[in-house]
Amino acid sequence: MTTKPWRDRFFEDFTIGDVCKHRHARTVTPYDNMLFTLLTQNPAPLHVNHDYAKAAGHERVPFNSTFILALVTGQSVADLTPNVMTNLGWSEVKLPAPTYEGDTIYSESEVVSLRESATHPRAGIMALRTIGYNQTGTVVIEFIRTVMVYKAGQAPSPPRPEPRRAVR
Repeated sequence: MTTKPWRDRFFEDFTIGDVCKHRHARTVTPYDNMLFTLLTQNPAPLHVNHDYAKAAGHERVPFNSTFILALVTGQSVADLTPNVMTNLGWSEVKLPAPTYEGDTIYSESEVVSLRESATHPRAGIMALRTIGYNQTGTVVIEFIRTVMVYKAGQAPSPPRPEPRRAVR
């Protein structure tokens, strides 16, 4: 297992079996659920109607599961993929338990495979098994995410403008 800090890693800095407990956690709110549900045009009453959710056997309104996928993926970016060339996809997405409004979501990822890219010599391909879990430790989502990550010295370096100061 590598001992290099998690920030700013490139493809060759990862080792199969590396595990990262992501630094950010987030308590999800009714506003998050409603906004995401409306933005994605998901009309399921399960996510917007407390009475419907209770009648369906839930203690509270369950969260839109695609929000949880996006949230847990996002929690991993600062640690694992700031040097990503592209996201290649998600597979094996499982939702073993619901997330409810008011839950705090934590996450961690394990590097499960690494290989050279056949088409992009500046990058390699990495697969990560990521889990998201709530404040009681209950796993609410798990998935494999595959990404193409730049090799050291190969990431683009866009120009950064200098600030213009007002003349007084």
